[in-house]
Amino acid sequence: MALIVVGLSGGVDSSVAAHLLKKQGHEVIGLFMRNWTDESVTLEEECPWIEDSNDALLVAEKLKIPFQVLDLSDQYKKRIVDYMYSEYQVGRTPNPDILCNREIKFDIFLKAALALGADYVATGHYVRKSTSEDGIHHLIAGIDKSKDQSYFLCQLSQEQLSKALFPIGHLLKSKVREMALDLGLVTANKKDSQGLCFIGKVSLPDFLQQKLKPKRGKIIEVQASWQGFESPQWGRQWPLTSDFGKVVGSHNGAYYFTIGQRKGLFVGGKALPLFVIALDVEKNIVYVGQGENHPGLYRPFLKIYNSDIHWVNAEKKMNLGESRDYMFRIRYRQKLFGAKIESLAEGFKIQSNEPMKSVAPGQFASWYDGNELVGSGIIHS
Repeated sequence: MALIVVGLSGGVDSSVAAHLLKKQGHEVIGLFMRNWTDESVTLEEECPWIEDSNDALLVAEKLKIPFQVLDLSDQYKKRIVDYMYSEYQVGRTPNPDILCNREIKFDIFLKAALALGADYVATGHYVRKSTSEDGIHHLIAGIDKSKDQSYFLCQLSQEQLSKALFPIGHLLKSKVREMALDLGLVTANKKDSQGLCFIGKVSLPDFLQQKLKPKRGKIIEVQASWQGFESPQWGRQWPLTSDFGKVVGSHNGAYYFTIGQRKGLFVGGKALPLFVIALDVEKNIVYVGQGENHPGLYRPFLKIYNSDIHWVNAEKKMNLGESRDYMFRIRYRQKLFGAKIESLAEGFKIQSNEPMKSVAPGQFASWYDGNELVGSGIIHS
């Protein structure tokens, strides 16, 4: 049997993961990662880490496993929070959860676990891992399609996967909660965490204002009838001029917004709700359009530079000039869609079967071969 360190988050999923490993006869240690302690930006009654650490301790006591708290707040700020600031500052939309898994849970935390003598680390992710005879580790979507979290692990390496276990990936969420209830775990009926990884629910402008100061700018509405939207190439020239369209309001900083955002514009008197369709952070302009089907929300293709392409399964790597059909997603819980990867000199061009909605630079695209997540990349344009 192996020595396994479980990342006890204070939630039901990692609690049941620890139970299953102990039931299998493994020596299990519970480790709670304290990554964020600043309550000033969390929303009212949303201070997760204190409650979560207490719940993790109670679970460890119930399961009769050793428990420790690991303070990774300095590394978290450097690797995740500073990354968020830098991305928003240039008008890109980061995904801290994906970086948190790559940089914190399966790097710093993993190394700390190995230093304790662990053979593996385990988490409560709804994802599966299989290893073929040639030693390749395959990242497989979780059985529960409504909870599959493979997207969040799309940047893991083979080395990281070799030391990772996902004990609940073969279970439905309902079954996990049922098991926790039967065990009498304090986390059995606890709501799933929401918001930023290890921070919780925050007001994004308040969070960003710690480093990115408010800066007054224009909100410009673009009409859906603008002929530039009819061309699949229009995105290359966007925006045409800084004063294109009609000024309908003002904002406190273009970098506080993301593509597809609806809330927080505070512009009324429109027949349909306004959505953010483009950002110009240099000129501090937010471009909007009326309605969730405004053509400015859609893109026919996206590009990923070579330096931002990551293969989870290196056997699937493509040669220059090769094209291949895969299933894709660009956000968690998004329904997979079909698209073609074309390998060009500068990187990948991904052409979808249907226009992609609310795509933003900085987001991660992940691609699947059947149920296996084989690669991912950061969207450039």
